[in-house]
Amino acid sequence: MITRVSGTLERVEPTAVEVAVGPMVHEVLVTELVRRSLQTKLGQPIVLHTLEYLEGNPTRGNLVPRLVGFLSEVEREFFELICEVDGVGVRKALRAIVRPVGEIAAAIEEQDAKSLSGLPGIGAATAERMIAKLRRRMPKFALLVAREAPGEAGAAADVLSETFDVLRSLGHSDPEARRLVDTLRGEKKKPKDVQEALESIYRQMHKPR
Repeated sequence: MITRVSGTLERVEPTAVEVAVGPMVHEVLVTELVRRSLQTKLGQPIVLHTLEYLEGNPTRGNLVPRLVGFLSEVEREFFELICEVDGVGVRKALRAIVRPVGEIAAAIEEQDAKSLSGLPGIGAATAERMIAKLRRRMPKFALLVAREAPGEAGAAADVLSETFDVLRSLGHSDPEARRLVDTLRGEKKKPKDVQEALESIYRQMHKPR
């Protein structure tokens, strides 16, 4: 499975981009959110975290391998969860994610069916299924509501996500882990990795009040 593509961005289309990796050019399907982030990066080196799937009818033997690309691992993980919802699937999820992942995750967590049903291809019934299936799995993704600058979004998202997971493994509840990660937003210097994020969080916890 191809999980990451690093190369030069050669073309940006409405639903896909082309990335040159050595002598090969890969077509990678992207969400509208990713397309907007990449449209100013033509000719520049980029990294996309990818997942593969087969598209077509297996009974007719016409399956075609496809790549879907994301700016961060946590965005890829979120996409895979959305695809688990009955009636969604890869193509519908690609059309639906037109807003930042954190905003969609927050809407699911807060059971905001009206907001979700406004996403392309997501009606009221699908919105309710998304909430029922995913609501308890959204805290870590809802952390991404406050986005970094486009060039930093992928790395920052992964640091927040990994820090959340580590805090949970250390015994913090989901709400507590989310609250602690939220304290990083007030820091002028953003943590470059999980270790630095944890040090910052615990330093703030032990500040005299």
